[in-house]
Amino acid sequence: MSNTAFEGLARATPTRVRRRLRSLSDRAIAWIFVTPTIILLLAINIFPLIWTIRLSFTNYRVNRPNNDVDWVGLDNYRRILGDANIWNTMQATAHFLIWTIVLQVLIGFALAYLINKKFRGNDLWTTLIVLPMMLSPAVVGNFWTFLYEPQIGLFNYAIGFLTGADPASFSMIAEVPLAPWAIVIVDTWMWTPFVMLICLAGLRSIPPSIYEAAECDRAGKWRQFWTITIPMVLPFLMLAVLFRGIENFKMFDLVVQLTGGGPGSTTELTSINLKREAFEKWRTGYASAYAVMLFVTVFGLASIYVKALNKVKER
Repeated sequence: MSNTAFEGLARATPTRVRRRLRSLSDRAIAWIFVTPTIILLLAINIFPLIWTIRLSFTNYRVNRPNNDVDWVGLDNYRRILGDANIWNTMQATAHFLIWTIVLQVLIGFALAYLINKKFRGNDLWTTLIVLPMMLSPAVVGNFWTFLYEPQIGLFNYAIGFLTGADPASFSMIAEVPLAPWAIVIVDTWMWTPFVMLICLAGLRSIPPSIYEAAECDRAGKWRQFWTITIPMVLPFLMLAVLFRGIENFKMFDLVVQLTGGGPGSTTELTSINLKREAFEKWRTGYASAYAVMLFVTVFGLASIYVKALNKVKER
């Protein structure tokens, strides 16, 4: 807007309103700008959370809203803790979570360490490595579904070339022993670049003078790596683990596109199981208790982890 427009707007403002605006403190003006955001946050996040907690103590079913809703107390939570199917999904989630984090941290740090060494084509390789994380999980899921096809998939042919096995003799997403590893491989391929970027930021934050001082003290490369590089990059590594741990605990779309939770329930993660309880079996109260327990688990573990991360930063 031009100055003329602003002047016209100011003249059109009533005198009483202008006086009140001029008398506002910086704190009051800050609240004027922040209040809409707080209201939106309450409407989108806080209210649904409170409503979910309330529903978790009832037998409410969203597909039968006119039926009587009974207060069942902690029955939903007891049923969840005693449900063997849920513990199986938790085991599948733990397998997926642990292996993806381990592989992404190891490969991501190794790539960051290599890229941190200046060489010809450094920028080009960095761009190519980062490309997978820019894609949509749905696109990645469909893409890898074709790669995993036993008859035409390049993945099977690559494994057959390396091991001598018949490419059509196995299916990564249709066999119980292989399906969990299929989703681990895809998630690692997609999100290792994210861990690499965080580690690269940590490596480039280390002052060169520290390495120069270590060389003056006749410290070898291996000793510099373990006494300088690892301790100074550790907070960045832990931050990457925190981000990927939270994201992978609620992983949904990628696994649905790849396996749909199958074969059977081999790759049925907690997020997929929760969706089935809520929108296929329509046990809304039960699913609400399930969601609350998952939220408390993630929040509690993340809080403990953040405290550990803060202690590492203070060292």
